[in-house]
Amino acid sequence: MKKRIIVAATGASGSPLLIQCLKLIKADGRFETGLIMSKGARLTLKHETDKTAEEIEALADRVYGFTEIGEGPASGSFRTEGMLIVPCSMKTLAGIHGGYADNLILRAADVTLKEQRTLVLAARETPLSAVHLRNMYELSVVPGVRIIPPMLTYYIRPGSVEEMTYHSAAKLVEPFGVETPEYRRWEGIQSVRF
Repeated sequence: MKKRIIVAATGASGSPLLIQCLKLIKADGRFETGLIMSKGARLTLKHETDKTAEEIEALADRVYGFTEIGEGPASGSFRTEGMLIVPCSMKTLAGIHGGYADNLILRAADVTLKEQRTLVLAARETPLSAVHLRNMYELSVVPGVRIIPPMLTYYIRPGSVEEMTYHSAAKLVEPFGVETPEYRRWEGIQSVRF
């Protein structure tokens, strides 16, 4: 039986990251995904890609409705390895922090927290306000929570936006044990004599 990862997308910028994460999880072969997309995520997708929501949904093994709070991910008895929210808006992050579970994304995140499963948040905002930072800090001390803002990584010397997207997506799925063959880790700096 494959392990489940719940993947959610909110209205923050980052649709290409969502797509790449779904592809990486599928390529591993040991996992299945349940996808939840907010209304904002669907709107942002239109601005950032040439893909339709249906094409993105086809990358997942199962699709759940954003307002369907009675679906499997809303219950702790529904087994998962955890949840990835990519991209994660500050509104969603604040809802998770406050326990305000009025949609399936927030309810599934709330369940992930209470069951102490892995919760990865690809937090997207700049600049960050004191409120954003406080919410992120308070969530970061909760067991299992990893806040991984997609950051540019120059040590890989990326040759394209797609390469940077792959690298960021690989970091986002790594906490679940997803294998990504093209991910290049930092190997350290060789000593330089002056």
